[in-house]
Amino acid sequence: MTAVFLVRHAAHARVNTTLCGRMSGVGLSEEGRRQAEWLAERLAREPIGAVFASPRERAVETASPIAERLGLPLQISDCLDEIDFGEWTGRSFDELAADPGWRAWNVERAAARPPGGEPFAAVQERVTRFVEGACRAYRDKGIVAVSHGDVIRAALCRYLNCCSLDDYRLFEVGPGSISTVVFWPGGWRVLTLNEAVAA
Repeated sequence: MTAVFLVRHAAHARVNTTLCGRMSGVGLSEEGRRQAEWLAERLAREPIGAVFASPRERAVETASPIAERLGLPLQISDCLDEIDFGEWTGRSFDELAADPGWRAWNVERAAARPPGGEPFAAVQERVTRFVEGACRAYRDKGIVAVSHGDVIRAALCRYLNCCSLDDYRLFEVGPGSISTVVFWPGGWRVLTLNEAVAA
């Protein structure tokens, strides 16, 4: 079996105020650095064969202590990158609240699309392609994949056999959390959702 630990990057100062998307210069807050250290401690108990991260700064800063603790190189994968939010990138959530397209995106995720951005189905396709490829490459070893909340939700919609991508909103994936999926030939099981350090 291969365990895939889907890790959402740890907290940053804009996590509840701004749709950062792929904007640069978004690093971890002090709280986020504490979460990253907890993640490194937690994942050191697992038989990990590889550590991957999205290219975003906040994901790399989360993954680096994990890779260092495990004595493994940190590998960057574009398949784990944040959603391309197009024209919405960098806008505040308060500002977006008045946008009908934003409201549609949050209710009809399977059909809506950010203006100039990436459809959610394409996000699901790239992240599940990464997961399944990594399972083939690291058979019988654990894999850490540090990504972003909605990217992880897209993967979990696939592995929870959700009927629609709109079901992404039925479960939480908080900053600095781990969701674990175990794979074997011909099947898989979601073991944990949103495992996180106690407040």
